[in-house]
Amino acid sequence: MKSKLLIALMLSSAAWAASAAAETTVKVGVVAPLTGPQAHLGKDIENGARLAVDAINASKPSLGGQPVQFSLMVEDDQADPKTATVVAQKLVDEGAKGVIGHLNSGASIPASRIYADNAIPQVSPASTAVAYTHQGFKTTFRVMANDSQQGKALGQYAVKLGKRVAVVDDRTAYGQGLIDQVVKAVKEAGGEVVGREYTTDKSTDFTAIMTSIKAKKPDVVVFGGMDPQAAPMVRQMRTLGMKTAFLGGDGMQSAEFIKLAGSAAEGAIGSSPGLPLEKMPGGAGFTQRFGEKFGKVQIYAPFAHDAAVVLIQAMLKAGSAEPAQYLPELVKTQIDGVIGPIAFDDKGDLKDGPVTLYQVKDGKWQAVETIGGPAAN
Repeated sequence: MKSKLLIALMLSSAAWAASAAAETTVKVGVVAPLTGPQAHLGKDIENGARLAVDAINASKPSLGGQPVQFSLMVEDDQADPKTATVVAQKLVDEGAKGVIGHLNSGASIPASRIYADNAIPQVSPASTAVAYTHQGFKTTFRVMANDSQQGKALGQYAVKLGKRVAVVDDRTAYGQGLIDQVVKAVKEAGGEVVGREYTTDKSTDFTAIMTSIKAKKPDVVVFGGMDPQAAPMVRQMRTLGMKTAFLGGDGMQSAEFIKLAGSAAEGAIGSSPGLPLEKMPGGAGFTQRFGEKFGKVQIYAPFAHDAAVVLIQAMLKAGSAEPAQYLPELVKTQIDGVIGPIAFDDKGDLKDGPVTLYQVKDGKWQAVETIGGPAAN
């Protein structure tokens, strides 16, 4: 009797061990601003990554022959460089095997050093500053065009609208980096930068800046920053009677910008790395799946989705979630994502990243033209 009981206990123990093995979890970090004025964009990133991970988990993946589930460790960096380093270290300490994020270049750049020092790959769905991937780290990647490409597109388009261009940036790594590239492109295209002003990513009153710019009689104003600043800026421009064309980068090319700016948004032009959502190879299906679970896409959700897929596919190909084992597969990535073909150059930048220009017409962003991308080569 005792022998049968012992055997039963051993079998029960073996079954429990097998069950525990079946529940192996791999932690993946997701970092973005989830509070504050950019929270809608951060949530867009979180939800895009979650959609990908839920689908991968539903497919019953395995690593090295062992069943595995991927778990998101979601952190709020508040779009703040110091907070970004704190949460980056937290992810390292708590065993994240890879990171999707950050949104802001000013957060990604300092955090990337912590990930690099601990050999943890980071795939950003949104950080566009050239400096992010030019630090010499082997662990930094992004799935959208950088500001060299985006700034060139914006600057060239600005000169098409008028030779006299004024620029404003928010002094963040993203805003300043983008406008540096715009200024370069404007000059190369034969335009003149008639004034450069500075603000912060917390400001909401731009009357003094716009009054100064108005006196210089520009044909175009280009802003480097995010939608919580872009919206009041264009409203205040119109209040001052300025009919000047208003351009900005992906930080303002959101549904929230139109909502915040109201009628003043009409005619504004924004660039965004990537194809228009409806023209992305997987855009229609993604929009439907995302809409059913989370609602409207802001900007970055499809990029966050593909960042998660790229990271996890590298682990699955390597048969391991250990960064040293799967990093070589990440470097060799060649997949067709929601956003289109994804492969990285030797710095971790997306190869042949397209940039699309949009204009607000009848209260909606409508694509004007797409520059670059595989089709252009």
